Amino acid sequence: MYLHYDEQSITDFSPEQVAYMYDRGYVCTRPSEGLMQQTRSVRVDLSKFELSSENRRVLKKTKTVKLTHHTLPLSSYSWEIGKIGKEFYETKFGDGTFSANKIKELLTSGRRDFTTLLVYSSPYEGESEGVSQNHVQHDKTNPSRPPLIGEEPVALGYAICVETPELLHYSYPFYALANAPKDMGMGMMVRAVQYAKETGKQYCYLGSAQRSGDTYKFQFSGMEWYDGEVWQTDIDELKIILSRDT
Repeated sequence: MYLHYDEQSITDFSPEQVAYMYDRGYVCTRPSEGLMQQTRSVRVDLSKFELSSENRRVLKKTKTVKLTHHTLPLSSYSWEIGKIGKEFYETKFGDGTFSANKIKELLTSGRRDFTTLLVYSSPYEGESEGVSQNHVQHDKTNPSRPPLIGEEPVALGYAICVETPELLHYSYPFYALANAPKDMGMGMMVRAVQYAKETGKQYCYLGSAQRSGDTYKFQFSGMEWYDGEVWQTDIDELKIILSRDT
């Protein structure tokens, strides 16, 4: 059950209205267009964000992964995207968590809430630390390098997002569990926060904090969380709350 304090449906998808709702702790959800739930939302104030040593370590471990941005709806959709997403969510959270048909709907139906697909590509599978993107087709016998998937970059991960000029909601990430490098999940998130800052946004939203396992979202400077009434910055207090709720 997704933690939420309130639920509303909106029909105004202007950037101003979306930002207003997100600032009150609401996030867009997948069941239907415009359905927003107020939750214990987590966001990064990008004016205060700088890469930490841990962020840099994650980027190094996923060095060959490159991020590209695509506006929804997709003009060309592959069933393989839905397959990767379905298998990812089933493995992580159980059968029936996220269907391939729902992923296809979010990416192709022209919904006005989810507007962006982030695509994460690499020519390599598995561990990628220390691998130079400039040498992906050379010295294939070097055992320090992971196996090549192919000569061209292959899409290994995706994130279905809400994006306006002011904010990015990094939501519904998934990746190919068999081929993706170690730390792929965090590598995707760090790159999304970087992308949001580089494109001049004020906030990057990272979903909700509802269980102790969500503490991986707390490693960003400028992190804030919504307590049901106001935004807080005391991460230790949130950790105590999560330990009680688990």
